[in-house]
Amino acid sequence: MKNEVVVQFPSLSEYESLARVIVSSFMLPYDPTFDELSDVKTVVSEAVTNAIIHGYEYQPGIVELRLAIVAGILTIVIKDNGQGIDNIEQVKEPLFTTKPECERSGMGFTIMEQFMDRCHIESTPGKGTVVTLEKMLVSVAMGV
Repeated sequence: MKNEVVVQFPSLSEYESLARVIVSSFMLPYDPTFDELSDVKTVVSEAVTNAIIHGYEYQPGIVELRLAIVAGILTIVIKDNGQGIDNIEQVKEPLFTTKPECERSGMGFTIMEQFMDRCHIESTPGKGTVVTLEKMLVSVAMGV
């Protein structure tokens, strides 16, 4: 059985916390561990913040958050229609940032890759970016 939700919100920083609440609420019926919940909230925060700061560069736009759980695997898709990424491999390098003036650490994609079981990035310059994240939920996988 597939459980899925799609939410769209403006590319404003204050919606990052809403995205965290949405993903937490979506996961709760599956009895996630504290670590799972914390990891997922962190990566959602990173991906949404990237869409707002890098994708739209604080300009008006829409961020889409898609959540699904199928066979114990949580899939999170965060999509923007912003400026896109020219060099995905470069932005995945630890400490690389295109916005040092914003005090960005350049660890967003590194965190996503470390905290999730799968992290896939698709991007087209001038058209936007889609980040797909997957995590096996222990309690669901164990049939709890």
